[in-house]
Amino acid sequence: MRSMTFASRNIKELLRDPLSYVFCLAFPIVMLIVMTIVNSAIPENPIPEGLPIDDSAVMVPTVFQIAKLTPAIAIFGMTFIMLFTCMRVSSDRAGAFLTRLYASPMKGTDYVLGYIFPFALIAFAQIVITYIAGDIIAVVDSKDTFNVLNMLISIPLFIPSVLLFIGTGILFGVLFNDKAAPGVCSAVITGAALLGGIWMDVDQMGGVWLSICDKLPFYYCVRAARFALAGDFQEMLFPLLISSAYAAAIFIISIIAFVKKMKSDKK
Repeated sequence: MRSMTFASRNIKELLRDPLSYVFCLAFPIVMLIVMTIVNSAIPENPIPEGLPIDDSAVMVPTVFQIAKLTPAIAIFGMTFIMLFTCMRVSSDRAGAFLTRLYASPMKGTDYVLGYIFPFALIAFAQIVITYIAGDIIAVVDSKDTFNVLNMLISIPLFIPSVLLFIGTGILFGVLFNDKAAPGVCSAVITGAALLGGIWMDVDQMGGVWLSICDKLPFYYCVRAARFALAGDFQEMLFPLLISSAYAAAIFIISIIAFVKKMKSDKK
């Protein structure tokens, strides 16, 4: 109950910020449209000059295809959820709001849950909007549509990714002040875009690049989302487990960091 009271305050603060609507809800739609236009401008089967035309020579940029792009954009949109979570926590700390709340009977877990709940609502609203927009684009662009059952099943499977990014935002908001925290989150947003396989096929690239990507949670979040929408739930299981493990670790670390910060601020 205490965490829900705190969460309602955070929801009101979030709804008052117009940038939250732009980056958390409108931005994924804009990215889908832009990348679909980019994909339509790429030749379907670009073959380098001099190579024979066979299956091994055909190189199709599959990551820009709407069925793979939509879940990846949904994951990328969560990085902005992380940013706004971080800014909310660091702003509360800078304004001494949390210091005053420390006198209440709330525990560290209550505070963390109070931040997670409103931003999780925004995250899932973002996922639904992204899926609807992607489905509309698929109908218009390729005269095809997503499997509705796969869409419905895949949405709850985003829970580990949602907790991972929100937990990371809380952790950064606790560790850094309101001036440094957004910069750190921006670096993570860039890293997620480059190392998560959102804009490039890191599996096809292989080598050192893949060995770096598969050590990070972004790669598994994107893979789990893509397999889920495709209905390949067997292939989805491993990346979902890895992303869940990362989410659990970040969640626990964020609670520990928050509790320690509470104790130090009370002194």
